[in-house]
Amino acid sequence: MSTKALFSIILAGVIILVASKSVYIVKETERAVKLQFGEIVEPDIKPGLSFKIPFVNTIRKFDGRVLTLDSRPQAFLTIEKKRLIVDAFLKWKINSVETYYTATSGDEFRAADLLSARVENELRNQFGARTLNEVVSGERDEVMTEVIRRLNEVASKELGVSIIDVRVKRVELPPEVSNSVYERMRTEREREARELRSRGFELAEGIRADADRQKTVLVAEAYRESEGLRGEGDASAAAIYANAYSKDSEFYSFTRSLKAYTEAFSGNGDVMLLKPDSEFFKYLSNSAGAEK
Repeated sequence: MSTKALFSIILAGVIILVASKSVYIVKETERAVKLQFGEIVEPDIKPGLSFKIPFVNTIRKFDGRVLTLDSRPQAFLTIEKKRLIVDAFLKWKINSVETYYTATSGDEFRAADLLSARVENELRNQFGARTLNEVVSGERDEVMTEVIRRLNEVASKELGVSIIDVRVKRVELPPEVSNSVYERMRTEREREARELRSRGFELAEGIRADADRQKTVLVAEAYRESEGLRGEGDASAAAIYANAYSKDSEFYSFTRSLKAYTEAFSGNGDVMLLKPDSEFFKYLSNSAGAEK
């Protein structure tokens, strides 16, 4: 190989190397800055194909997607000095690449440490200004909204990131105070149960007294109505008897005697002592009755 050919090959290699070092690509999911001897010369490179000066410029890329920071469970005190174990996580993303790189040197773990400390501090402030019931059930949404707002102010200014969301996964009482709290809650529930039971008994007594009163009224009205109907029935029966007697007194006497026999002999064990020629047996001994 001649010297000229060897020079051409070396020159081509140098050109390819320089060209490969001059081109870089920033993805849609990435954020990037261009450095020149450690100093930022382009703070936010747009996604796509770009060029740089080889061995002079350096490109630093960062994950531009929403990231999750799962912080460690921490102990916080409420306003009444109740100790709580809080496990929370937050969602965040880079909104200022230059500030983010300056604050963290582009190290995601460094950014997570800084964010974790600020989340812990803000949660401590919010929990420390509220009671146990407020942070557990009453004002949790308000607490998280306030934490996000205040964290955004600090994180955007100091770290160049925006806080998307902060959520509490778990709030627990330490074991040493759980028993006393549960006992107090049980006592409170028992007191409420006694009050409700007492109100129920009182209400039941009122309902029962009203039912008894209505029962008495209904029985009295029913008795009055039955007596009226009975009187009307007796009057009707007397009228029917009188009418039948006026038409055929003998037949009337005969049917009355048959009815009396039926009622007298239908019982078991009853004893009746009468003379055979008694008026009661006149239709048994003589079918003509009194006329015979």
